[in-house]
Amino acid sequence: MEPHDGRNIEIGAVIIGDEILSGKRRDRHQANLTAALAEKGLELAWLRIVGDDPVRLTRNFRETADTDAEVFSFGGIGATPDDRTRACLAEALGLSLRPHPEFIELLERRFGAEARPHRVRMADLPEGAELIPNPVNGIPGFSCARHHCVPGFPDMAEPMIRWVLDQRFPGRDASAGSVEEGLTLEGVTESRLVPVLEAMEAAFPDLRISCLPRMRDGAPQVELGLRGPAPRVTEARAALRRHLVDGGFLEH
Repeated sequence: MEPHDGRNIEIGAVIIGDEILSGKRRDRHQANLTAALAEKGLELAWLRIVGDDPVRLTRNFRETADTDAEVFSFGGIGATPDDRTRACLAEALGLSLRPHPEFIELLERRFGAEARPHRVRMADLPEGAELIPNPVNGIPGFSCARHHCVPGFPDMAEPMIRWVLDQRFPGRDASAGSVEEGLTLEGVTESRLVPVLEAMEAAFPDLRISCLPRMRDGAPQVELGLRGPAPRVTEARAALRRHLVDGGFLEH
């Protein structure tokens, strides 16, 4: 697996399974992926939850393939008929499914004659796919066209996504990522802060500027957030305080 060139890094996630949508199971993949990304100084840009319907799943992969994102896909790579990730991704990419010799060898080594006729279906991968090792039970996932497909079991998926991140982003650590700072204002509604937020966004378009309103003991409260490279956040924090003082929201 080739390292990422380090430019314009976008990370997306697709969590697959009717059981997630129905509430039968609660998702743990997002939290695990977010934590693993943070250790590389990376962030999750978007998340999709998709059921097992093959038409919808194929459409989803066409859309994700049309981005430049590294996409982590969770679930749907087993041997049962409702495991459709391999076929839908292949169709979306315009690729054929082909038996992966190394994958077949792994299955035969582990299961012997019981690898056929059903388990070997897991080795039918989109043409050109590379294997992702599974340290839990030895049955790999796969990567193809920046899509990294791992099992729906969080305890298996987590070490596999960490392996992918080590391969794609070697040498990166948390220091390469963004920092976040916040400021809470009491007795202020978000609508009164619109001019301040507009001025901040105009001056710092490279930062994420957030405004989260709350109610506390019946009184309004607003949490303002700044996220981005540390030097820019420091600069923006000073500018934000000036705007708030000038607007009468903070005292000198």
